[in-house]
Amino acid sequence: MSTTDPYAPQSGDASYDVRSYDLALGYRVRTNRLEGTATIVAVARAPLTSFALDLVGLRTSRVRVDGEVARFAAGPRVVRVTPPQPLAEGAVFEVEVVYAGAPAPRRSRWGAVGWEELTDGALVAGQPIGAPTWFPCNDRPDDRARMRMEITVDDGYTVAATGVAGPTTRRGGRVTSTFTSDVPTATYLAAVHVGRYRTRPLVGGGVDVVPPVSVTAPPSLNAAVDRAFAAVPEMLRVFDRLFGPYPQDTCSLVVTADELEIPLEAQGLAVFGMNHLVPAAQRLVAHELAHQWFGNSVGIARWRDIWLNEGFACYAEWLWSDASGGTPVETCVAEHYARLAAKPRDLLLADPGPDDMFDDRVYKRGALTLHALRRTLGDQAFFDLVRGWTAQHRHALVTTEDFRAAVERAGGPDAVAVLSRWIDAEALPPRP
Repeated sequence: MSTTDPYAPQSGDASYDVRSYDLALGYRVRTNRLEGTATIVAVARAPLTSFALDLVGLRTSRVRVDGEVARFAAGPRVVRVTPPQPLAEGAVFEVEVVYAGAPAPRRSRWGAVGWEELTDGALVAGQPIGAPTWFPCNDRPDDRARMRMEITVDDGYTVAATGVAGPTTRRGGRVTSTFTSDVPTATYLAAVHVGRYRTRPLVGGGVDVVPPVSVTAPPSLNAAVDRAFAAVPEMLRVFDRLFGPYPQDTCSLVVTADELEIPLEAQGLAVFGMNHLVPAAQRLVAHELAHQWFGNSVGIARWRDIWLNEGFACYAEWLWSDASGGTPVETCVAEHYARLAAKPRDLLLADPGPDDMFDDRVYKRGALTLHALRRTLGDQAFFDLVRGWTAQHRHALVTTEDFRAAVERAGGPDAVAVLSRWIDAEALPPRP
């Protein structure tokens, strides 16, 4: 049986796996009040007399297990639940948690993460341990589950969330929206965005290879949004050719009325600040869309393998730049290799450590690793490797060892040796 992730050892419970989350949420923007009922279906991986749910900053008022009231003890990070009867290994059980409070980001070594208030709305920044700030969960990167959300807000506000949008109803000045994700979703990739938005199809966004692209944004930004995302359809065509078919059920772009430090990806969704509606931010659009293949479909089982997410997404920026007539890939490689060479050479890409897992060197060295493999294998074999990787591991979990094995199948020991020089040693190899 797996254990909790050593990069986030206080998150998650390895004694059970979640099959599905069903969240009924009510949120009031003005008072930042969240009320929720979470129904969780899980399976025990060992005999259980108790289990833990991650929940931070919100108060639990009732817990039921299989319909019966259960004892629970709420701490600052987890709710420890004692079911009325012990659960046998392999038992499927249902947990209902009623909770409420004023959601807020949690402090972590990676900064503040989780539910965040905006000027007139809210967003979720879940990576890596922010999910428990808004719903009780088993917050492990390897515990993916299907998800349904029913979110009620005051009339005048619009919700965008992970999953396919379902019916919207209005009653008593409140609007309820539903979203369903039938693909397995990591807790950190579940998201909710609330604001004075409107959701509409992206102008010119009808692309054969993906679901229609939707945009959720303040109406006052419509013209800027259409300009900023005009290249998205062609971007998706390019990525479809290079990476394989778009793997998600939705392709939703959200733009806040606030400025954001960085864009954020979620399952089938990405959010940008109004400050990202500029030509210079187009590489960030490519980056977040590429995550729908790398990270959100092909997911990592351990945080130490984060380079598989970020290296591919960063390389996708360079591929798009080249394909769209911008800076060629070789120029991107030269520029970023020079910058990387000027930084400390004390990072092990295959295991960077929790403090450095979002270091820019992980992103750029990861991208350079992929380019080194491309130079070794040749374009045809390299992109065959990439398309095979996304197809074989669609909505599944991978490790660096899985990728090493794929590289060996594609190029034999010589290709594996190239990969190892880039990921298994701190020294910086020669420029590819």
